[in-house]
Amino acid sequence: MPQTVTAGLAAMQDELAALYQDLHRHPELSLQETRTAALLAGRLRAAGFDEVAENVGGTGVVGVLRSGDGPVVMLRADIDALPVEEKTDLPYASRARGVDGEGHDVPVMHACGHDMHAACLAGAAALLAGSRAQWSGTLLVVFQPAEELARGARDMVRDGLFDRFPKPDIVLGQHVGPLPAGFIGYGAGPVMAAADSLSVTLHGRGAHGSRPEASVDPVLMAANVVTRLQGIVGREVPPAETAVVTVGRLQAGTKDNIIPETAELGVNIRTYTPEVRTLVRAAVERIVRAESEASAAVAAPTLEWLAAAPALVSDPESTRTTVDAFAAHFGRERVMEMPQVNASEDIGVFGEELGVPTVFWFWGGLDTQTVVTALQEGRLDSLPSNHSPHFAPLIEPTLTTGVEALVVAALTWLGEAA
Repeated sequence: MPQTVTAGLAAMQDELAALYQDLHRHPELSLQETRTAALLAGRLRAAGFDEVAENVGGTGVVGVLRSGDGPVVMLRADIDALPVEEKTDLPYASRARGVDGEGHDVPVMHACGHDMHAACLAGAAALLAGSRAQWSGTLLVVFQPAEELARGARDMVRDGLFDRFPKPDIVLGQHVGPLPAGFIGYGAGPVMAAADSLSVTLHGRGAHGSRPEASVDPVLMAANVVTRLQGIVGREVPPAETAVVTVGRLQAGTKDNIIPETAELGVNIRTYTPEVRTLVRAAVERIVRAESEASAAVAAPTLEWLAAAPALVSDPESTRTTVDAFAAHFGRERVMEMPQVNASEDIGVFGEELGVPTVFWFWGGLDTQTVVTALQEGRLDSLPSNHSPHFAPLIEPTLTTGVEALVVAALTWLGEAA
């Protein structure tokens, strides 16, 4: 059946390539994806979806396609872009600018491939709609906003995604990355890390730089916190487990001879299991509070947990079934097992909310020979990867592979027509 359904893809290639280039030229920041959402909603309506809803969880789009009794299968793609200045020199490169959540004018680029995700899902949705006589069940298509803030999935759930629309029996999703174009990568179990972000404000007492005895120096306090946090992974997390603690932001003061009143830190945590996640979060809070007290801070530190996403677990049994279908369709030589990825994805929120399996895979977008040469020369780090200003997947075979993967995965879990 997948070969029959994807047979119509060749006739759609130019149209889908144009859609991808349009999305790439017109990226929109998280929570601002209004043009993107309207464009994708229009595609679902044109494909003949039974229901199409916009503004779900902000700028999310949901489409429902029914074909008799059978399983409910969810396909999801994220649609937001990043505050990155594109440096690809492609004819369809983004020149867009936007205003971020803090009011700053910033360049905007689809540096993580969400434009490719959206174009592939639009293509898969059209193919499945055009062949609904060949399968049974319900297809739930979700274009999710604000993945880069690790909140879009949660926002959609809170806005009644699974109350207003059919509850899926399985959640399917994919991510383009720096693999050879045309290849599928997969993992079973925890494939991407949980992510937690914490904003910390340390409260000191300001003074002239020449009179440190009159101050409670929040800069020194912050420096000690940063140093101490690095001991969590090395001395508190079991060696067999994986965790990362990063201080990506440290801001204090305005002048070299003024001791400021406050210092601010931005802390990011990556873990793979709930137990280690709880351990690391508690250790970070303990260290911040203890250092503040040890430094005689004038007030307790302010801690605000911000964006959070659970570890992305690709259900092992469901993953094996889906990967077998990929191997049958693409050939086993184009399907490869991958190590865990320390980056994060909030698609896991959907399956976790309902207690249903999630299957997530990766597919390549880079020129095969470029990847092979970099591997042979030991310089894989030189390849443009997600979030790089140079990251732009090849349109083909990336687009075709992504569409086919979604169709194959969906048909693996939908029922066969009577």
